[in-house]
Amino acid sequence: MLLSQRHPIIYFIAVRLYRFKRYLAWWLGGKKFCRQLGQERLQYKVKEHSSVLIRKLGESEMYLQYNKIDNLRIAIKEISGILIRPGETFSFCRLVGLPTKRKGYKEGMEISQGVARPGIGGGICQISNLIYWLILHSDLEIVERSHHGYDPFPDNNRILPFGSGSTVFFNYIDLQFYNNTKSVFQLNLWLTDKCLEGELRADTEQVYTYSVYEQNDSFYESGNQFFRSNEIWRKKMIRRGGAYVASELITKNNARVKYIPEKFKQDK
Repeated sequence: MLLSQRHPIIYFIAVRLYRFKRYLAWWLGGKKFCRQLGQERLQYKVKEHSSVLIRKLGESEMYLQYNKIDNLRIAIKEISGILIRPGETFSFCRLVGLPTKRKGYKEGMEISQGVARPGIGGGICQISNLIYWLILHSDLEIVERSHHGYDPFPDNNRILPFGSGSTVFFNYIDLQFYNNTKSVFQLNLWLTDKCLEGELRADTEQVYTYSVYEQNDSFYESGNQFFRSNEIWRKKMIRRGGAYVASELITKNNARVKYIPEKFKQDK
């Protein structure tokens, strides 16, 4: 167990220190962060995706999921329509800010050390997960991204590959990407009755398109604990005609599993 987990005051001090270092990076780091929300959608759609709002994880957690929807609605207002111009960097934490009760945020579900627990603003990682997936399908450059080191729940109609999300925690665990192209990009987000919806658009038609997929997904046991590993790959193609250009490894995941995988249940 980490020292900060045994002594809450040390955890409090560590968080404040990390946040202060991040503020210094924002002020003195020399990056130009995007901040302008566009009033109209840009012409060309690059990628779209939807994410289910409510998942059956247990009756005791359902109120946290409904609260999450309110949290998403608040955070979306700070991001939807954002224009990322050439040379600008998108920062999730810088745009959304610290989730607080004063801003209207409620207790939603957040994951800490692989355990689900209530937390103010919990659930807004669903937005960062969706944005990361959209950006993987573009020429934009990911410069900062973190993922949970745990697999807390069994797959339940999972659509995206395991380990293809992006967690955030104000302000030092951030999702950032940089526009190293000549195009202006725009993120649009909205809620429907059942889903969080999102799209990435641009002011020019893009030359390339991307396909993101996983390889070598497997579970294994080590020291009476279960783990899951896989690889996330991306294939690059010419948008018009679909000619293959290249493939690249995005990330390798290796996470501790907090449940008993199906393949091991017969032995337990």
